[in-house]
Amino acid sequence: MSPANLSKKNVRGGLFATTHWSVVLAASRTGASKYPDALEQLCKTYWLPDYAYIRRSGRLPAEAEDLTQEFFARLLAKEWLDGIERAGGRFRSFLLTAVNRFLANEYDHATAARRGGNVVPLQIEEAEHLLQDGATAQTTPALSYDRQWALTVMDRAMAALRQEAQGNEKLRQFELFSPFLSREPAEGEYATIAEMAELSSTAVGVAVFRLRRRYREVVRTVIADTVGKAEDVDEELRYLIEMLRR
Repeated sequence: MSPANLSKKNVRGGLFATTHWSVVLAASRTGASKYPDALEQLCKTYWLPDYAYIRRSGRLPAEAEDLTQEFFARLLAKEWLDGIERAGGRFRSFLLTAVNRFLANEYDHATAARRGGNVVPLQIEEAEHLLQDGATAQTTPALSYDRQWALTVMDRAMAALRQEAQGNEKLRQFELFSPFLSREPAEGEYATIAEMAELSSTAVGVAVFRLRRRYREVVRTVIADTVGKAEDVDEELRYLIEMLRR
């Protein structure tokens, strides 16, 4: 079995089991006790777009880090889900609306670490490296936010594929084939990979085709986990592609 030909159950049962935005919304409306945990997991996954937005709004790294931590501390401690339908039920829209509300009313952000601790693990060096990328160095805060959201979705999908491959003892093949998820092979490259994978060039081509198809499926699953309604998935997917092209 190729790493691309893996069950959807692995994705649902593993990486995304507790981070479905529609589940968070439904649970919050009924007062279920577990929705804060699910919201926290979403925040831990999607902190980078908010950090990018705050940085592009003119804050230095240390201040942006404090503000990001303070934002999530308040978000997870308060009921901020009221009126989410006005944002279309999308986690991306909700998070941007919430951080704008926070920045408009920010105060005492320097006490964040003393008051609530680091509620979301921030990898600031990695974030700064991404923000210095030529594609995002000169842009608006909102555009930087959306582009980092798109990159986070793609990274999450890649992590899911890797997890699937590892669980099926196909990690080596995944490492060999995954570079072709974002580019076409150079002349003779499939032959080189085929020798390393102990397959024919034709088999490598088929495996890459299946991996690409599976990647699209997983990206769609990741997006589905951040919208409240199934009919929003296609629109979010189109917007993701638009952001990746910028």
